[in-house]
Amino acid sequence: MAMAVAAALQNRGSLLVEAGTGVGKSLAYLIPAVRYALEHDRKAIISTHTINLQEQLFHKDIPTVRKALQSDFSAALLKGRANYLCRTRLKRALEQATDLFNQAETKQLHDLLAWSRDCGEGSLAELPPELGITRKVWAQVCSENHVCTPRNCGPDCPYQAARRRVDEAQVVVLNHTLFFGLLSIAELTRAEQDPFDEAAEQLPSFIFPNDFVILDEAHTIETVAANQFGLSLGEAELRYDLLRLYNPHTRKGSLRHFATPKLLHYIEEAQTAAEEFFRCARLDCRLDDHHGCVRLRQPEWTEDILSPALNALESEVKQMAQVEENEVSRAELMDIVARLLAYRNTVAELIRLSEADTSVYWAETEGAEQQYTTLRSALINVSDTLREKLFETGNTCICTSATLSTGDRGMGYFAGRVGAESAETLQIGSPFNFAEQMRIVVARSMPPPPPAGDDDAYRPALFDWICRSLVESDGRAFVLFTSYTLMRDMAALLRPFCVEHGWPLLVQGDGQDRTTLLRSFKDNVGSVLLGTDSFWTGVDVPGEALSHVIVTKIPFESPSNPLTEARMEDITARGGNAFKDYSLPEALLKFRQGVGRLIRSKTDTGIITLLDSRITSKFYGSRFMYALPAAAPRRFE
Repeated sequence: MAMAVAAALQNRGSLLVEAGTGVGKSLAYLIPAVRYALEHDRKAIISTHTINLQEQLFHKDIPTVRKALQSDFSAALLKGRANYLCRTRLKRALEQATDLFNQAETKQLHDLLAWSRDCGEGSLAELPPELGITRKVWAQVCSENHVCTPRNCGPDCPYQAARRRVDEAQVVVLNHTLFFGLLSIAELTRAEQDPFDEAAEQLPSFIFPNDFVILDEAHTIETVAANQFGLSLGEAELRYDLLRLYNPHTRKGSLRHFATPKLLHYIEEAQTAAEEFFRCARLDCRLDDHHGCVRLRQPEWTEDILSPALNALESEVKQMAQVEENEVSRAELMDIVARLLAYRNTVAELIRLSEADTSVYWAETEGAEQQYTTLRSALINVSDTLREKLFETGNTCICTSATLSTGDRGMGYFAGRVGAESAETLQIGSPFNFAEQMRIVVARSMPPPPPAGDDDAYRPALFDWICRSLVESDGRAFVLFTSYTLMRDMAALLRPFCVEHGWPLLVQGDGQDRTTLLRSFKDNVGSVLLGTDSFWTGVDVPGEALSHVIVTKIPFESPSNPLTEARMEDITARGGNAFKDYSLPEALLKFRQGVGRLIRSKTDTGIITLLDSRITSKFYGSRFMYALPAAAPRRFE
């Protein structure tokens, strides 16, 4: 793998590498990438999907490579600017505390000031939890475009220091969401480069001058890119941003200092218009009748009563900025203008649906009680865009993952979905001894899942099989679901059974985030964790804590998901077969990811139990059987 990566870099070509668990793919791409970056004065971008892998790369693998190459090369972790404290904004917030905050929030500001004197890199991740800094307070002190600039902020400003580290670094680690967000605006960034810089002209780049990129966990990039090249307008986010400007109940906000009766009127008008807009939008698209998600197909599907109010407020703030003499105050006002303009443009596009031939639009509910509405769009087919921006630029793009192939069909499916048809390919199997380390149990006697089967027979059988399976491994299991509803129902049934056997039961969505759930699972050997979508991939639990992965259902994507539905329609319109060309290969990739959670090291052992009888009864079942490690012994019951 390292040789293939080195060749791709030397040839300025693209490469897809499927490397089974245990290959050591991080070192296999880091070592040639770092050597090439140092020898040719290039910048290596390493992008991942999960925080876990970013931390592993930055704190474990990169130090290993430094030692192996005997080179103290520079590396930086790139986060969005809102993750960093800005001392200029902190100072302004303290000066305006009476306009912005209540007494408890003002105390948080002083705690932040004390922390800022010795805050490491000054990022949100380093903030001591015991300080209890709220989202509202952090939003007033974190870096923002117009205020946090090299001119306004000194070199000790955490964001400016982070930006300098990234500019100077030979290796930059970031996540896919940020990478594709930056890639989507890369033309604007490149336009800011010196037009007389011949090197910048001659060398194609992605997001930095003279860079190349390695995308790890690349099986996720199609959907991440689709969303990052789309739009999002959240009711909760907009409401929060407008209340930040001025809250009529508390009479505090970032514009309280500039308050005039006219300005306060425009702010309250925008707040009222936002509330009414989302109320009407929810009614007009009949969101509550569609179980929290509805596709938007008709242009001008609701009336735009929001843009005029945002425009009036934006114009008023802009006029204030033009006459403001204080440079920092003017920058703060211009930052507000930019945000209001972005909201206004997004509202207009999400109502016009002007890109409906290439994008899918939908509305969905969010929040603990589904009380907030969010409008979204996503690119239906990213292949043309990524082919142009990633794989046929004359620069090096390397994609790697443990699962890029759909079993016996190679990587052609993945390559076609992301526009990487011209890339070189390499498949390397896992070095683990699956014959000794893994057993596979297939529940051939399980009733088929509803609606094909009888739900009255299915659920008791599923519960019985899960219980039998947990006894076999004494807990220590992931139970993977494709439906939140079924998972919650099974959790209620399994709770007394797990209590009886002394197994802590951890359930996704029970109030703990993914990281906390995983920590509890690892720390309490014997635990049983019930999870849906996000636990099928990117989870690494080596050792005896995870000794059993129970797959309740083949992970076919729900056709009611607007992006899935639009992709299937697109395939059908092009003369393809939506099931064969999309649903089946997507399920195979996710299935391989789920099964791959079990054996994470050469000393791991465990059981895979498959509780979907379609694996043995349907024509496509053999594809899933083929996707399993061939050497692992199998038992059919």
